[in-house]
Amino acid sequence: MRFLDVKTDYAFKKVFGSAESKPILISFLNALIGFPKGREVTDLVIVDPYQIPMLQGMKDTYVDVKATLADGREVIVEMQVLNVKGFEQRILYNAAKSYSRQLQEGEDYTLLNPVIALTLTDFTLFETDAVCSRFLLLEKERFIQYRDDIELIFFELPKFTLEEVQLATIQDKWLYFVKNAGRLNMVPQTLDEAPIREAFEIANTAALSAEELEQQERRHDFIRLQRGAQEKAFDDGKAAGEVKGREEGRAEGEHAKALAVARNLLLMLDDVAIAAATDLSEEEVARLRRDA
Repeated sequence: MRFLDVKTDYAFKKVFGSAESKPILISFLNALIGFPKGREVTDLVIVDPYQIPMLQGMKDTYVDVKATLADGREVIVEMQVLNVKGFEQRILYNAAKSYSRQLQEGEDYTLLNPVIALTLTDFTLFETDAVCSRFLLLEKERFIQYRDDIELIFFELPKFTLEEVQLATIQDKWLYFVKNAGRLNMVPQTLDEAPIREAFEIANTAALSAEELEQQERRHDFIRLQRGAQEKAFDDGKAAGEVKGREEGRAEGEHAKALAVARNLLLMLDDVAIAAATDLSEEEVARLRRDA
């Protein structure tokens, strides 16, 4: 057997956001969010995430999965493979947008339901050893919680290093599934339980059409291309930094990285959007397009 790499947005949506994904998503959210006793997810409605408005000039500001829980709470879930410019702002934007768009004009603010933004990253985001980081609105000096209406939860997969024999909790098992499904050729015995077994069935490439497999491979190609560009730009910047000094080299490396990313976006975005995404000037982007 072969399974989709669940870390790609296409596969993640298919496993956790399909019509048959309800019990899978319920288990996944309960495991990763860790709701207090009595407030666990017992039912939910999977919402089409493409209802969320896009930011002008950006092609991919959609969340991967969006669900409304039985008690009205909303959860938006995103799997992010590449650490791109504006990523952290996008997470906060989508959470705030999901919170504010609950009300129609003139409705009472007490009708607002909490929103939880659950994000998994395939890169290191925070300078801690913790796999999971949680953020709420807190008073700066005394850490008094303002409200729990918007909560941001991050899981950094590179920091999750447990092997199959070490998996002890349902959270461990789901994280292992997301991180490793794409390299497995069978369902590990430790994970052969509902609903993780059903998640493997959805991710099984044998059940996919040729068109679905091609779509998944296109996502892989894009990710490989972007990662390769980032790695080359980093290496070029590091080499330049050895000659020109650490600070100047870092700046040059970041610029080289931005140029490499911009070249890969020329066929997908206009000059204004590329400049906004890479922090290059529109003139530099236009020059890249002329030289392409």
